Amino acid sequence: MPVDFGWVVQPVPTPALEIADLPAYNRAAIESLSSHFTTVWVEDHLQWGDTPTLEVWTTLSYLAAAYPRLRVAPMVLGQGYRNPALTAKMAASLHYLSGGRFIMGIGAGWKEDEYRAYGYDFPGAGTRIGQLSDAIEIMRAMWTQSPATYTGKYFQVADAYCEPRPTPMIPIHVGGSGEKSTLRVVARLADAWNFGFDSSEALRHKMDVLRGHCEAVGRDFNTIQLTYYAEVDLPDDPATFTAGVGLTIGPTPAEAITQLRSFIVLGVSHILIRTKNLASLRRFVAEVAPALAQG
Repeated sequence: MPVDFGWVVQPVPTPALEIADLPAYNRAAIESLSSHFTTVWVEDHLQWGDTPTLEVWTTLSYLAAAYPRLRVAPMVLGQGYRNPALTAKMAASLHYLSGGRFIMGIGAGWKEDEYRAYGYDFPGAGTRIGQLSDAIEIMRAMWTQSPATYTGKYFQVADAYCEPRPTPMIPIHVGGSGEKSTLRVVARLADAWNFGFDSSEALRHKMDVLRGHCEAVGRDFNTIQLTYYAEVDLPDDPATFTAGVGLTIGPTPAEAITQLRSFIVLGVSHILIRTKNLASLRRFVAEVAPALAQG
């Protein structure tokens, strides 16, 4: 099965990267991507303490205009930050203006401090996942009906127009791996599902849970695209390899190929990466992506 790749924008400065250099860093990274890379993604966070942080929709709009070869997507929107009908309209507009290159990545949201700081309610996980379900239903309704009406437990629209409606249809890519509720939303409503920062053994288990939810709702599991989000560190000196939160891919290209193949054999067809630095990205582009691209 062919595999392609996406790169996740560096949204904040790092100890080795000043805020003034962040735009140039991201441009250099995207311009180094080979044809094996088909997407660029932006995380949806409003703040990391006092660290300057890029806002997702503004950044995606810039990227869609600046890099017409690539599809653009959030990884993933926190559904609670925006009214779902407005989100549907924004997505449809960006999809239209970019020539059909938008992917709707969305999840239930989790970072309580930024909810509170920006004045958003932060209900329990069950409510947030229920809101996610309603939000996806509203987006689908607004993209396929004119006008659209939907009444859910948390959100509703009545005679809402979203013109021009998206053509081709915007794929909905859900992030999250909660077994009881999130994966049930994936089974019911998602075109694709993202899992990240954990082992292929953990993915295998989550896939078994997702298969069960698919059977319960009458969905063919194989109609859901599987994607994986990885942090990659391929330093000049493997002894300087630094692990991040969860699984970090590396430290050598050969080891990265072996590690990522374990996800591909499970059915992952798109791999998103973020890297410690440009050197790691360029090494991945030159050595890892070509070796994995044929599956």
